[in-house]
Amino acid sequence: MSQAPDDDFARKSVDPWGVTGRATLHDRPIHGLPIHGFLVRGLLACGVAAPLLAFATTVAAMALYPGFNPARQYISELGGPTASHPIVFNAGVFVAGVMAGLAGCGFGLAISRLAPTSGVRGARVVGLLTALVFLLAGWGLVQSSIYHWPDRRHLAINLALGIQLAPLFLLWGLWPRPDLKRLKLFLGLVFVAMAVLTVLTKHLLLPNLVNDDNVGWWERAYAIILVGWVGVAAFALDRRLLKPATIPV
Repeated sequence: MSQAPDDDFARKSVDPWGVTGRATLHDRPIHGLPIHGFLVRGLLACGVAAPLLAFATTVAAMALYPGFNPARQYISELGGPTASHPIVFNAGVFVAGVMAGLAGCGFGLAISRLAPTSGVRGARVVGLLTALVFLLAGWGLVQSSIYHWPDRRHLAINLALGIQLAPLFLLWGLWPRPDLKRLKLFLGLVFVAMAVLTVLTKHLLLPNLVNDDNVGWWERAYAIILVGWVGVAAFALDRRLLKPATIPV
């Protein structure tokens, strides 16, 4: 009797601590490429840490900026010439940008690692697109931390808005996985929320809702969702990679 591929894989695998046992997706090669799960999980850890770092440096920069008005002022002003200690915000954005790029590579590799056997080529394409979106966003953040507001080159930060497409790419890549229903639902809700905020903040609907007296709060709500979902998705994928390997055909 022939042995099922998953059982054969489980039999031959060794856990990270050197104890023979059931294989996890953490141990699975990426379609023949010798990319270890520790690398993928390390990159995903950057995705978990980047939002926390961005939040912490923003709060610290606000505390160090006397008179900063969170309702009327933009986040970028925390690193501009009027800020008391702009280095706090700019350094945080720089590191967060680098980590975002690394996290994108982790998402791309995770999509490939979790792909069904029959969808190898498609998974590679989706993983590459996901990584590309994050790399562009990370580059935009790094540029914006070097060229401070109101320098026009600071507008490279708009590349970070490309992360809005990442939930769709992740949904595409993870769609065959029946064991990730909650993550896929979360990604769908995140995309809808960001789409609604884009329409409102661009004054395409209810043009008087976002105004000079509250634009700062809207920007912060947008930023929390835009960056925060990355940490949740990275954590969820990291946990999935540690579960027993059940690879759909």
